[in-house]
Amino acid sequence: MRPRTLDEFIGQEKLLGPGKPLRIQIESDNLGSMLFWGPPGCGKTTLARLIARLTRSDFLPFSAVLTGIKEIKEVMSAAEYKARSGHRTIVFVDEVHRFNKAQQDAFLPHVEAGHIIFIGATTENPSFEVISPLLSRTKVYVLDPLTTPQIVELLRRALGDKEHGFGSESIEASEDMLFRIASFANGDARAAYNTLELAVRAARPNENAARVITPELLEDVLQRKLLRYDKAGEEHY
Repeated sequence: MRPRTLDEFIGQEKLLGPGKPLRIQIESDNLGSMLFWGPPGCGKTTLARLIARLTRSDFLPFSAVLTGIKEIKEVMSAAEYKARSGHRTIVFVDEVHRFNKAQQDAFLPHVEAGHIIFIGATTENPSFEVISPLLSRTKVYVLDPLTTPQIVELLRRALGDKEHGFGSESIEASEDMLFRIASFANGDARAAYNTLELAVRAARPNENAARVITPELLEDVLQRKLLRYDKAGEEHY
């Protein structure tokens, strides 16, 4: 379901439309370090992976929970060695706002030296969550929530994708059902995918061995999701 070209990427036309600065950077293979600031499920990780693919760069994701200073320095040294051999590494730091100052500092010398292309993703205002030296060396791009029609298109792709989606299964979902799933997701593609998967797994095969997502089934799935978030004390949507 991941896009292979910029034209296949859904959403963020103001950044990736023809003639837009970020698209020009990618197509001309003239990248600088950057930060993606946007709500959950708007395509930050997908876009970072696509950039690495299109520019033939190694893609190296980091997690604040699993990564310490030692690990960062070790991997940065390896990236520096690759850079000297002409190989470029895109370091993707998801939820960069969860990295402490020392962790963010560990990337800085390698960003300054051009050993890596740093791409950070955050749902929080980077002006408050990213250290000033790193912020000053990156370009901040603001990503918008996906619209309901855009999420519907992503759901259609998921239903037709035989490798990563449900294309190898017999699933019946009307446009109205897809629209309801997309509307409930409130701009979050990840949440929409999750709802679709829950609905598919809950649907029982009919006489033609097809799983049909009915209004009643979808209502039950959505209610269970709401109850789960309420129990956790969160307003996820």
